Amino acid sequence: MTSVIDQGAARVSVDDKAMLNARADVNQLLPLKYHWAWEKYLAGCSNHWMPTEVAMQADLALWKSPGGLTDDERTMLKRNLGFFATAESLVANNIVLAVYQRITNPECRQYLLRQAFEEAVHTHTFQYICESLGLVEGELFNMYREVPSITAKDAWALKYTRGLETGEDDQDFLRDLVAFYVVFEGMWFYTGFAQILSLGRRNKMVGIAEQYQYILRDESIHLNFGIDCINQIKIENPHLWSPEFQAEVRGMLTEACALEVAYARDTMPRGMLGLSAELCEQYMHFITDRRAQQIGLVPIFGETENPFPWMSEAMDLKKEKNFFETRVTEYQTGGSLDWD
Repeated sequence: MTSVIDQGAARVSVDDKAMLNARADVNQLLPLKYHWAWEKYLAGCSNHWMPTEVAMQADLALWKSPGGLTDDERTMLKRNLGFFATAESLVANNIVLAVYQRITNPECRQYLLRQAFEEAVHTHTFQYICESLGLVEGELFNMYREVPSITAKDAWALKYTRGLETGEDDQDFLRDLVAFYVVFEGMWFYTGFAQILSLGRRNKMVGIAEQYQYILRDESIHLNFGIDCINQIKIENPHLWSPEFQAEVRGMLTEACALEVAYARDTMPRGMLGLSAELCEQYMHFITDRRAQQIGLVPIFGETENPFPWMSEAMDLKKEKNFFETRVTEYQTGGSLDWD
């Protein structure tokens, strides 16, 4: 982005707008070129919620009750929260420090501002849960250093934050988008969602489960915005999507899936809540194939069966593009939601 106003230059037209390397001395929002980006911004605004709207008294009573949760459920919950507590800030850092700078389209930047706020709300959520349950703050917010599978995931994500450095080319940035939107938000959050929503389905930790459902609905838009960005960049810069790069991306997805399966085994060494590490592995194969297809790649595992069909009720995997057409009308704040 230039720091000098190009005085006397021709007016910016729709055709001048592009995802990367476009003239962007100031953000000229109108005329819009990518209406999909603006629609996602509006959907995000309508999807507004705050964690403090959700009551946590029942969760606290269950957490304090000696027989309220099993030891395995407590371990899973703490490690789940431990991953998410810092993961959301990694995504936020990437948006603010890398993605916003490299994407030159104003309507996409408008959505990124909304997403950055939502990532702050998600980080707030885990602070609120930690405070409400009286969890050990240092333990929760340092698990990314102390639990090997969480360390491995965060280290993998940081490795792909190429856009934080100067002088990176467009293909490096595209790789960064795949790592954070397709993998981090599109694959790695899903085991955690399944675990917490499974608790909620059994009337356990219902406040946390409600907040995770709101986060899941935010992430559905984040994911689809990222996929639309990746596919639009591919259209405008076909040379970036070379056969060699596609093979590299397939390798990224395969490696990321293995890291998530390791995380599932670390958080659930034994089966519980109708879940197991083996079922989560099948689920991740299913999700990975979905993500590959969404960015134009051939499925990696050939997994066609979702072992957790009940998850579709919460996130509607088969209709992600039309997710908000199937939700409630007049959805303005989390506290007033009436699920269909």
